[in-house]
Amino acid sequence: MAKRAPAVAGQFYYGTRDRLLEQVAQYVVRDAPKEDVIGVVVPHAGFIYSGPVAGAVYSSIKFPKTFVLLGPNHTGLGSRISLSDDLEWETPLGAFDVDKKLAAKILVGDPGVTRDSRAHLFEHSLEVQLPFISYFSKDVKIVPIALLAASVDDCIELGSAIARAIKSVDYSVVIVASSDMSHYVSEKTARQKDRKAIDRVLAVDPEGLYETVVREGISMCGYMPATAMLSAARELGAKSARLVKYATSGDVSGDYDSVVGYAGIAVR
Repeated sequence: MAKRAPAVAGQFYYGTRDRLLEQVAQYVVRDAPKEDVIGVVVPHAGFIYSGPVAGAVYSSIKFPKTFVLLGPNHTGLGSRISLSDDLEWETPLGAFDVDKKLAAKILVGDPGVTRDSRAHLFEHSLEVQLPFISYFSKDVKIVPIALLAASVDDCIELGSAIARAIKSVDYSVVIVASSDMSHYVSEKTARQKDRKAIDRVLAVDPEGLYETVVREGISMCGYMPATAMLSAARELGAKSARLVKYATSGDVSGDYDSVVGYAGIAVR
């Protein structure tokens, strides 16, 4: 099987096994109760900034057999909605196999999804989830999907296809929507705008999230993945959501004039 080498090891996170294990461990919440979830929103910045939020989310959920990973396509490579099902994803903490069975069902269920690995070659939004996942489990499989451009209807349809695929298998699946929140605005503006988007996620309102982000001009890079995740979660019976943790880059940098927001949310 072809392998996808890490694109941002040594940049977004430490590139050697021992140092990366130490890095992830400092963001793990040891005594967090673990809950069953249908989906989560998790950030994807450099670990020094978003690690505390990502760590809080992964520490608080029961792990499935497979994670469907939905992330924004920052590179512009590949198709509008790209699923990578032909690569083994390598990380400094070990490799991840793609769940080909679930991937095939999603591809059949939504004609808008393309089998395309180019979108994933240099994209960081899904890769940075893997060290946290690997820390807690070595047996998880993944289905990586990158979204470059999708209307609200596209996102709802993708979510529906994912939900149908999950219903048709006899093992546990959790959907990860990888997203940072507001980018390069003041701390005050970030918290105000991000709250509007977070409230739509907490309401399990995919259409409302998409429309709010567009209307309010919220620079949430993963709103399309989050919309698709919420669409799937709603179809899978999601009733509520919980804000696990919110932070901004200002908490680390001390620069509150230009921050990036990070939200960790569990949908159950």
